[in-house]
Amino acid sequence: MLKIVLSPDPLLNQVSEPCDPQDRSLKRLARQMAKAMYANDGIGIAAPQVGVLKRLIVVECGTPEEPETMTLLNPEIVETDGEPVIAEEGCLSCPGVSVPIERKPWVRVRYLDLDGEAWEIESDGWFARCLQHEIDHLDGKTLFESASPRERIKALSAYAEAQKAGAKPGETSIDAKVR
Repeated sequence: MLKIVLSPDPLLNQVSEPCDPQDRSLKRLARQMAKAMYANDGIGIAAPQVGVLKRLIVVECGTPEEPETMTLLNPEIVETDGEPVIAEEGCLSCPGVSVPIERKPWVRVRYLDLDGEAWEIESDGWFARCLQHEIDHLDGKTLFESASPRERIKALSAYAEAQKAGAKPGETSIDAKVR
């Protein structure tokens, strides 16, 4: 199984290269990423989080009863709308913490599927937040860079404690571990 790259690995702060839809290895990578995402209780994962600097994300778009993944090559946000909403976000690459992040509640994303076909998707709510979070990874932004300066300071301190406590990808709190 692919290993999750953890912050502060500098790879997470690099901008990813566009994917060539003709590259057959992307289908295998997407399957492996989905497997790693589900094994770590994630709802989205970007290629840099598994050490690959390609513009590829895998997101959960089904239900808990019927999970289904969607793979987006070279996704780009073409429009956002609405009053920004602050909500807690976790990240597989920043285990043990959740951080309040401000994002627009609606997004339109243009991308290619694994067959190279162009698509646009519109979404709101948690799925819009997930898309924005994963696309941030492709641009070298982690949860910490997405936070306000005040929340970043608190999150980095909490993350240091989470690391000491042995937090694993998929855990968004160490409250049960820290005494």
